[in-house]
Amino acid sequence: MTEQELLDRARRGDEDAFAQLVEDNQRRLYNLALRMTGRPEDAEEVVQEAFLNAWRGLDFFKGDSTFATWVYRLTSNAAIDHLRRARRMGEPLSLSGDEEDAATELPDPDPGPQEELERTERAAALRRALDTLSPPHRQVLEMRALDGLSYEEIAQLLDLTPGTVKSRLARARLALKKLLAEDGNFSAFLSSMETEQGKGGGGG
Repeated sequence: MTEQELLDRARRGDEDAFAQLVEDNQRRLYNLALRMTGRPEDAEEVVQEAFLNAWRGLDFFKGDSTFATWVYRLTSNAAIDHLRRARRMGEPLSLSGDEEDAATELPDPDPGPQEELERTERAAALRRALDTLSPPHRQVLEMRALDGLSYEEIAQLLDLTPGTVKSRLARARLALKKLLAEDGNFSAFLSSMETEQGKGGGGG
């Protein structure tokens, strides 16, 4: 059964059809929420909230995008709301809830003890820097750098213009680069950001 057929049935109140839509998208959305919130329990809460909002909003979903794109946007927005609430409450935020998992974000085949330590320190520095960004800036940076989405895809998902996406990315990169430079010993990552920014064009 296609996504559209499942969506049509779900709109008519078919909970099994909606459950299939949830199953088809859950893993991808959980990974997104985990990257943004940093904790498995928070990611699960965010995804549940997003799917609940999707179920409640099915009648208002006009089909301008796919259901997968729409619920991705709902999840991203729910994660931002969660981050804002956490900051108001003074809770610490992190890119990853597990130090070892975070370290593997910077792969190095068969690293020695020194390389492993440096990699862990770089990952920790990146998490600290990301935690200082505003949720909207962190959101577009992760969607671009981690999901590999284009400016147009990000704009569609967040209901923004591509120009606004490029502007947010430019400010986010500048802030992140400054923080990482202050942290020291992160020249490789800064160089890769310069390369990516050059490819984006137009300050994106």
